[in-house]
Amino acid sequence: MELKNKSIIITGASSGIGAAAALLFAAEGANVLLGARRVAELETLAGAINRGNGRAVYLAGDVKDEGYADALVDLAMREFGGLDGAFNNAGIVGEMGPVPEMANGNWNDVISVNLTGAFMAAKAQIPAMKKQGQGSIVFTSSFVGFSNGGMPGMGAYAASKAGLIGLVQSLASDHAIDGIRVNALLPGGTITPSGGEGNPAALEFVANLHPMKRMATAKEIAQAALFLLSDRSSFMTGSPMIVDGGMSVRLT
Repeated sequence: MELKNKSIIITGASSGIGAAAALLFAAEGANVLLGARRVAELETLAGAINRGNGRAVYLAGDVKDEGYADALVDLAMREFGGLDGAFNNAGIVGEMGPVPEMANGNWNDVISVNLTGAFMAAKAQIPAMKKQGQGSIVFTSSFVGFSNGGMPGMGAYAASKAGLIGLVQSLASDHAIDGIRVNALLPGGTITPSGGEGNPAALEFVANLHPMKRMATAKEIAQAALFLLSDRSSFMTGSPMIVDGGMSVRLT
């Protein structure tokens, strides 16, 4: 069991990659703390994990709200006695379109959730891990924010995800001495409820952008996050790990 007895926060856990990660991590022995905005979905997921002999608790909230990241860490400390890892997966795409036509509010929302939310997560999680002398933090970025990954109409999203990679590398450099590893996970197109599951034509178009001619399942991305949180990646920190079906190769 790759994560046996490790306590891990997962944000964006109510569906998609986050929910798949919660189920996988719990099956691998982790105590999971689930965070997302939707209470009913979190309650259902936590119930399923607990009925399956896993251990899960949840706290609803918005990652862009100051204090939420601290509350998640506090709950992990109370319920599980510590914090070993975090999969900071919550994020939004926002409205798509050229930057000159983009509303300031959309820019601010995307940056607040995807980048400032990550900043606040790191501020809350790192001190708890320093007390234990070890930890692993994974942030979900995107190939869209990486070299040669530019996509039209995604200026805010690309900026937030590129900034996130920079934040990850700085955190990794600062806290390697503390035994804390920090990495970024860069998924390609993934089949999720927010990713067009009900639109076969859109899914086919996105799938064909990938050299593998398909999109990832949420569990496939969760497996990559599991690797980064487990001891199998013990010599990895500061890495933008690409799991994109070859999309970034096509764009190079």
